[in-house]
Amino acid sequence: MTETQVLVINADLPDIDHPLAIGPKPEMFKLAQHNYKSGVWPFPVRLVKPGAKVQSDAAYLASMKLDPKQGEREDIKAIRQARKHGKHSLRQIAESTAIEFKRVKDLVHKYSLPLNNGYWRAEKYNNSDEVIAYQTLSRLCERIDAPEFSIRQASMSNGVVNGYYISWVPGLKNKHD
Repeated sequence: MTETQVLVINADLPDIDHPLAIGPKPEMFKLAQHNYKSGVWPFPVRLVKPGAKVQSDAAYLASMKLDPKQGEREDIKAIRQARKHGKHSLRQIAESTAIEFKRVKDLVHKYSLPLNNGYWRAEKYNNSDEVIAYQTLSRLCERIDAPEFSIRQASMSNGVVNGYYISWVPGLKNKHD
């Protein structure tokens, strides 16, 4: 069995024409570790195959970075995809796309992306100053300690659930809808 031959080169100044060492991969790995730890080579090294096209670490890392516009386009695409799959609030979109909530909010505002801005409203039966509003039904359910079906049913008939009048307040239609 033949072992893969590799070159040990300076990672800061990559030059395969002037390697620091040449040999089988396992031996070169051990040599590189020993020489780096002992200070013989006070610079980072890299193992490469002969004939490989190499570039500096800085250039390599720079080539891996996304340009900001490309990242923004991908985030917008993900937001639109989430909306297609029934995610209509900023929080739902942020959770389903794994994009930071603030970034979702900024992009939606910057590009006027369509959202459902409607919300669930619960007004206390005997105190109209006490109003609870949430974009998601599940959060309202938790807050007033009532099952989802009861809240839905009450919203259709202006009914009362656990001492609250329940209603769905539709949001403004976005110009893109």
